[in-house]
Amino acid sequence: MSDSIEKKDSNSPRRASFGKGEIHNILSNRVTNHVTTNLDALAVADDKKAERLLKEAQANLELVAETGYSPELRRNFSIISLLGIGFGITNSWFGISGSLVAGISSGGPMMIIYGIIIVAIFSVFIGITLSELSSAYPNAAAQIYWAQKLAPPKYARACAYFTGILSAAGSTFTTASVNMTSATAIVGMYMLHHPEKTIQRWQVFIVYEAITILLVFFNIYEKPLPMISSTTLYTSLFSFVVITIVVLSMHDGDFQSPHFVFVEFNNGTGWSSSAIAFIVGLINPNWSFSCLDAATHIAEESLSPATDIPKAILGTVAIGFITSFTYSIAMFFSIKNLDDILSSNTGVPILDIYYQATNSKAAAVGLEFLILLTSLGCSIGCSTWASRIIYSFSRDNGLPLSRLWAKVDSRTGNVVNAHLLSNFWVMVIGCIYLGSSTAYNSILISCVTFLLLSYLIPTVFLVFKRNKIRHGPFWLNGFGLVANVGLIVWAIFAFVFYNFPTVMPVSGSNMNYSSAVFGVCLIFSVIDWTLRGKHQYTSLEEREKVKDELASQVSNQITNIQSIVSNRH
Repeated sequence: MSDSIEKKDSNSPRRASFGKGEIHNILSNRVTNHVTTNLDALAVADDKKAERLLKEAQANLELVAETGYSPELRRNFSIISLLGIGFGITNSWFGISGSLVAGISSGGPMMIIYGIIIVAIFSVFIGITLSELSSAYPNAAAQIYWAQKLAPPKYARACAYFTGILSAAGSTFTTASVNMTSATAIVGMYMLHHPEKTIQRWQVFIVYEAITILLVFFNIYEKPLPMISSTTLYTSLFSFVVITIVVLSMHDGDFQSPHFVFVEFNNGTGWSSSAIAFIVGLINPNWSFSCLDAATHIAEESLSPATDIPKAILGTVAIGFITSFTYSIAMFFSIKNLDDILSSNTGVPILDIYYQATNSKAAAVGLEFLILLTSLGCSIGCSTWASRIIYSFSRDNGLPLSRLWAKVDSRTGNVVNAHLLSNFWVMVIGCIYLGSSTAYNSILISCVTFLLLSYLIPTVFLVFKRNKIRHGPFWLNGFGLVANVGLIVWAIFAFVFYNFPTVMPVSGSNMNYSSAVFGVCLIFSVIDWTLRGKHQYTSLEEREKVKDELASQVSNQITNIQSIVSNRH
């Protein structure tokens, strides 16, 4: 904090401080003098809580002094729960399992094995770029805030607005894709025991909507979210170990050859070009390394975001590569008949691999149930992430009715309205599945491409401003620039090729709807920006005007809490 702020602290009159669960209500945006008085009693009762609140207030002061945003959420996320959000959502080995249907026909095991390596390399570039930015400018809006901070002033608000649209849409499509994976797994387990039946899309749709409604309740209260995130991390790693061991140990020993796993290319897409088939199939490993920005949106709920968020992001990439690569090799060596998997009635290739490897439907369903548990935890994390994006975007008037979506519920301490809005759109997206046999691929593609484009916008400006901006604790100088350029190249490449048809010949029922989805989002966002956004979206200059008042109030909190802590000792 600056000397001027410290000096101002010492001369300011003491103000009332904040009570349990209410530090997030310091000030709503552009509103002053909103205080509560219960923190003193809480601190007297337990000085450990007072010391914890002191750290929160100090972190809040850094946020206020740098950005002008009022802190409204509690800082309850540790490095483990941040990693739980990061890896729990990205969840690379689960991603390979869940979206295997989108990749195994585009080249077979070989495509996925080498695809993991390719995508992991570019994910390192993405992770480094996001880590540099989150370390320099920790903010719940993440790429939305960075776009406005780094863009030329004339275009800053527009860049932030469209980055926000891409981020909000990408996170919502991600939640939809994970819920669709869970629904497909449930229906697939039933179909494994009823090989005479055929999956109807309406069956998956009903299960999908039921899952979405059920999981809404896990993101109402803020307090359990860090524990849920950590549990998701441990559940994923436990499931990975158990499934890998069980599949290999129950196999009869007649494993596939290295040629089948690493060399043989099986093109079932209808594309005459194997290269195009390979590229469109990359959506499988790419989905498995997507959402790397998830932890960045928890910046205002972490005590040390400038150091902990880069650790969570790069830890997610590292764990993701190790688990997905080893898991894929183990599963693909365990395949007995690829044609049976591709023609199975379950619609879940990984379930059929489990069945072929264990020769037991009960064992296969048991292993798939672990996948389902991992998927449900992933979905809860996705809802946490998506709601933070909508909340942070709305506090700058990024959406219609922003005042409603930016509200923090005083009873639950969470952004409930933003959460409900996100899940409403998740339910709507499910309707796409009813209209197309390849809708699942389209949802995966929309998730990946929207998010990559949201990273692209601030990164373009970062390339030209690397030596002109503040650097956080995580900064890689020359290699950071290489990573920035790598992200830009990959985002453009993915956006172009992932919008190609996933199968040929194209018909109305199997077309790739991701480009249509992007077009619809673009049209509506341009209309909203023209009629509303450009008049209402909050600029950094407007935030500057409230910095001093916010900093003064938070500084007085620090003074009060320090006094309570010192008196206890």
